[in-house]
Amino acid sequence: MDRIKFAAVSRNYFNMPLWVAAHCGLFKDEDLDVEVELYEPIDEVSQRLEDGRVDLAFGVTEHVILDRERGGNTVIIGGNVNKLPFSLIAGKGIQEFEDLRGRTIGVSSRSAGSSSLVMKLLAANGLHYPQDYSIEEVGPILARWEKLQSGEIDAGLQGAPLNYIAIDRGYPTLCEPRETFPWFQFTSLHVDSRWAESNSDLMARFMRAFVRAHKRFFADPTGMAAIAMAETGIDRKYAQTAWDEYTRDEIFPPDGDASSEGVQALIDISALIRELPNRQGTSADDYIDRSYLCVAQAETAGE
Repeated sequence: MDRIKFAAVSRNYFNMPLWVAAHCGLFKDEDLDVEVELYEPIDEVSQRLEDGRVDLAFGVTEHVILDRERGGNTVIIGGNVNKLPFSLIAGKGIQEFEDLRGRTIGVSSRSAGSSSLVMKLLAANGLHYPQDYSIEEVGPILARWEKLQSGEIDAGLQGAPLNYIAIDRGYPTLCEPRETFPWFQFTSLHVDSRWAESNSDLMARFMRAFVRAHKRFFADPTGMAAIAMAETGIDRKYAQTAWDEYTRDEIFPPDGDASSEGVQALIDISALIRELPNRQGTSADDYIDRSYLCVAQAETAGE
């Protein structure tokens, strides 16, 4: 059995396609041992892919763009979180955007597209960074949820199903970002193009399992709830609610593909907020290589 090292962010619902492939024997069917390494600092995932410590990753999409702008070789080869599954959740006692003036917003990373998104949402409601609020890097959604509860931050994006848990516990929702930005590629499947070219057989086998995992996710709500409960510890109610949202709105892509519209939205929003004139107007498809996915889709068609 051949081993692949895979890095991903934290133990959250975003990783369901990996867990589905493992629990349902899809990696085993391809004679693969996929060793999944989970990291709280989201930058760590991309760094490990860039320096070769892992072979593949579910990483923040903007990190591929940043890497390529530095002359790197990482590329998007599949989708993951193709649309925003977040609510902007605030601490108890905060009822509107104006209440965030002078407060602290928690983000996963200043270099992640979600921080640009937060700035854009707050600017639309009269709050501008850095004069009106501060930003603190606190890690992914699990860390943001803990720090929101402890009062270390005053607001942050919470992804399904943690946003449902927060709402049920009395934390207010200031907005649903997907209503403003229907397309936004938050995380995606990444590889170093040189490693992929040198390991074409491993890539073919992994991508077949990847495509099958997405098909299984959309077809089996009961099985997916059980996997989510086992891997994340959430209650069945929240596992089912998350599955409903991820399938209804196609937050995960049914075919495993990245979204050109979502990557383009990320490029345009980050260029505007971060004042990156050289990025604005660049094409999303410059960062996406669909060749491996297309072969896997053809090979699994009709299954």
